[in-house]
Amino acid sequence: MEVVIVPDAAAGGALIADSIAALLRRKPDALLGVATGSTPLPVYQALAERVRAGTVDVSGARIAQLDEYVGLPSGHPESYRSVVLREVVEPLGLDPSVFLGPDGGAEDVQAACEAYDRALAEAGGVDLQLLGIGTDGHIGFNEPCSSLASRTRIKTLTRQTRADNARFFDSPDDVPHHVITQGIGTILEARHLVLLATGEGKADAVAQAVEGPVAALVPASALQLHPHATVVVDEAAASRLKLAEYFRATFASKPDWQGI
Repeated sequence: MEVVIVPDAAAGGALIADSIAALLRRKPDALLGVATGSTPLPVYQALAERVRAGTVDVSGARIAQLDEYVGLPSGHPESYRSVVLREVVEPLGLDPSVFLGPDGGAEDVQAACEAYDRALAEAGGVDLQLLGIGTDGHIGFNEPCSSLASRTRIKTLTRQTRADNARFFDSPDDVPHHVITQGIGTILEARHLVLLATGEGKADAVAQAVEGPVAALVPASALQLHPHATVVVDEAAASRLKLAEYFRATFASKPDWQGI
């Protein structure tokens, strides 16, 4: 696991956007796994700026969704499909046809989960998966004590996660209780995992995920098992890391040929 400490969220977004741009130069039809929420917005904004400047061509890129609420009406503005279309697909000038996501409105939710796992495999797998981390250490909607081998499935959200997401809805009662999420096992199949965390509120979760034991109680700790995982954190989110100075020194001396 590589840990990169950056000054702020904008710097983290720029760094990850550069990594995505480099991937697209190597593989123009790369499948990019995207996350929702406020944390990854600097990444999408920085990538869109590079598209407008003509420094990266995303025309062949494909987009894959990490998770989706169960039961929201089709086209609901806070469904994750709507959010990804609004914050990623449209700003990058991509056609919605390049977008893969689970069907949160399916009558048979379990079948929809299995179908999405198959769709990802048939698409050749995710090349780069962008992740956030919850205050309790969850990734995707894999809440604490999720199986580290889990596949795409339905999950019941914790009270804390529903409270964290209530800011996107008119009322806390409007936040769905269930989601479809890529399982940890599914996430670990991506070729490159990139986790972005910003703010002091994520500091404890980051420290447990990076420096603690691999444990189902902290789902993000599963990134320690991946051969190519990058954790990008701002100073506030890095404030509980015991090895922060080592991580800074390692990145400062990293050879250019290794990339991000």
